[in-house]
Amino acid sequence: MIEIDGSRKSGSGTIVRDAVVFSILTRQDILLRNIRVKRPKPGLRHQHLKAIEASALISGSSVEGAALGSKEIVFKPGSGPRGGSFRWDIGTAGSTSMLALTILPIMLFAGTPSIHMITGGLFQDFAPSLFHLEHVLLPLLRKMGADVRVKILQPGYVPRGGGRFRLEVSPLKSTLSPRVLKQQGEVTGVKGIALSSHLAERRVSGRMADACREILSKRGWDTRIEIIDDKPDQPAFEKTSLQAGAALAVWATTESGCILGADMAGARGRTAETIGKKTAGNLLEDLDSGATVDRHLADQLIPFAALAAGTSTYLIPSMTDHVESRLWLVQKMLGAGVEVNGNRVTIEGTGMKRMVTVNSNS
Repeated sequence: MIEIDGSRKSGSGTIVRDAVVFSILTRQDILLRNIRVKRPKPGLRHQHLKAIEASALISGSSVEGAALGSKEIVFKPGSGPRGGSFRWDIGTAGSTSMLALTILPIMLFAGTPSIHMITGGLFQDFAPSLFHLEHVLLPLLRKMGADVRVKILQPGYVPRGGGRFRLEVSPLKSTLSPRVLKQQGEVTGVKGIALSSHLAERRVSGRMADACREILSKRGWDTRIEIIDDKPDQPAFEKTSLQAGAALAVWATTESGCILGADMAGARGRTAETIGKKTAGNLLEDLDSGATVDRHLADQLIPFAALAAGTSTYLIPSMTDHVESRLWLVQKMLGAGVEVNGNRVTIEGTGMKRMVTVNSNS
């Protein structure tokens, strides 16, 4: 049994999620202790419990000690990931993108396809939005050989949540391919989505987009932001949001094949103009650093690079606790090779192959 100290590095829920994923894929029992002990609300929260529960169910694994506030669990992997149709409800406005990013690497190595209907928060602070997942991370993973699709069915914001989307994952045909992004190159265009629900009369979507475009256009970039007004009588998706809310996401593509994104959700006291300006500012900050991935991708890409067959290299905007945490864990649990030279991250992947198991539906 491998013992993982959850207080190391960032001490965040990312350590919990990654440790469970790697336990399943390597079939190693783990004792995870000191879970989120540095946080204001230590131990497992709703979104972490749901990630553990979902991971255990799709892989036939068992877990001991998983409860709200728990600071220690034992996770024992089962026969491996299985395909099928699943429904997950976080029960709060907790991040659905974080749950998706837990399920995704597991299901890539299943024997059959899977479909996941996920309910919770789609747009909130301290987590990348579903737009970032759909338009930044997934295109990158497709270039690594992953076949994954998402479709938003209903927006969901803090505090009520209730957002819904569908995640479809096809098993890898062989292994993940490494990704080498050594140079950013010139920006060839910027796209984005400005979404607001129940706020059309205040023109929130348009104001966010205008404020963002005003800043980015000074660089001479072709910036195209889709404006979406989600109304009770005219839902932008299958259903309108349970509450008023807003979110803005933009992403830049470069001539070398990089995609860097930035996003921000609405919040009480946060104007549409503030959202637009800060989102543009965050994107420019990452681009001006010379990075080939944005601040979210910097750590999101690590598990996939560590599971790939070959060496991945990319430039990050800056070193963070989350990057350090994930690099530490892929070395400890997967045996991946890691080298950091300034802002250049190099990961020697382990060439994980998919695990064929019997399919069943939940």
